[in-house]
Amino acid sequence: MSEMTAATPQLLRRVSAGAVLDFMRASQAVTVTEVMQATGLTRATAISVCEDLMERGWIRELENQRAFGGYQKGRPARRFELNERAGYVLGMDVGISKATVVVSDLRGKALGRSSQPFAGAEIPAEERIAVIDRTAMMALRSVGASPDSVLAVCAGIAAPVDRNGDVLVTQHFWGLFDVGLKAALRDLRGWTVLLENDANLAALGDRWRGAAAGVDDVVVILASERFGSGVIDGGRLLHGTGGGAGELAFLDMVEGVGDTFGIATLARIWAAEALAGKAKTSLREHAAEGAEAEHVFAAAAAGDAVALKILDRLADRMARVIGAVATIINPELVVIGGAVANSAGVLLDSIAERLKEFTVTPPRVAVSPLGDSIVTVGAVRCALDYVEKNSLDLELSLPA
Repeated sequence: MSEMTAATPQLLRRVSAGAVLDFMRASQAVTVTEVMQATGLTRATAISVCEDLMERGWIRELENQRAFGGYQKGRPARRFELNERAGYVLGMDVGISKATVVVSDLRGKALGRSSQPFAGAEIPAEERIAVIDRTAMMALRSVGASPDSVLAVCAGIAAPVDRNGDVLVTQHFWGLFDVGLKAALRDLRGWTVLLENDANLAALGDRWRGAAAGVDDVVVILASERFGSGVIDGGRLLHGTGGGAGELAFLDMVEGVGDTFGIATLARIWAAEALAGKAKTSLREHAAEGAEAEHVFAAAAAGDAVALKILDRLADRMARVIGAVATIINPELVVIGGAVANSAGVLLDSIAERLKEFTVTPPRVAVSPLGDSIVTVGAVRCALDYVEKNSLDLELSLPA
């Protein structure tokens, strides 16, 4: 009993500090009175906690309210705000061909970004790690941040990852991402690294700052080169036993689909098939280097009949994919994400018209406004979640 009694003031202090810090994150500049109203703390405790958080570097004090212009008489109120540069988080998108790293402050504002290609898909783990590390350091240097100021890193990979951050390696492609990244960056830089599936991070990112903001039941489908999805059910990201929740390999067995090729891949393939024939199409100006998805969408917008037919096939394919997903998961919303989302909006009406043919529970369908940043946005959110949960146990690297 005596141990519990002795520990109680320290525990209460910690709870109070956490409440104040949470309020600061959700606010701009606040007064002590506003802190009291939001947390229920007494004035003395609120001031004491703010001073402690300020000493630790998490918040900073601003000029008094009189200098700011809000007071004419009486004692000026003390004003505090979150120190969003107390540290940084890194959001990584590690694909098969390149690594992209975003540096963010503690309010989630992207400050710097760097991308570097891999020499090939079948490179050694050490080489893949070296490219990722180099990309991260380039991103940090671009904003003048030191490696010691990084509080957490989240990396999204194109493979299933379970709740413990372990990669599911049941096929060769997924194994290419099982390179020991967490341990390598911990040993090399001292960083805490969270590993997650890229489509899962896309779901987190879009629900944070995209079309799914505020939606608790949503599936986000990365639809550019190959289909992959992240599932949020009741506001909770689903992983499954081995991290395989949301994997879409079953599309191989869906009538009218038959594979997991995404919109960009299929547009490229179907354009090549059309160019191999004698059809008259403006896509022929791209015949030498090969027509890409953006060429197909642009040609369709100009009324090209061949391109319009490809878009019709893409809409049918997406309706079948979304219908299968909706039948299994029954989300309120399905979001099409990835780089192709910038163009895929023209497919939405056709998809919506056909959805009822393939499911009795058709969801709303939208495209993400986050484009090819959707994974790094989700990675930043994941890293921030870790920092916010563990703030009082993290040591900040403060300037001398």
